Amino acid sequence: MPDTMPDVVTALASASGQGPGALLRILLLGSMVGAGLLAWFLLRGYRSNGGDDNKND
Repeated sequence: MPDTMPDVVTALASASGQGPGALLRILLLGSMVGAGLLAWFLLRGYRSNGGDDNKND
């Protein structure tokens, strides 16, 4: 793992010349995908499966 750190630092240093556009684009896309998955996970419990609301009784 220590051998890959200079490569990561070099990649980040060369990408910084382009500005924060690519990084912000990736973070925005990742957060949108994460929000979609979180919404799906939370809302899937509210789906009705045929009208029988007392399945846990």
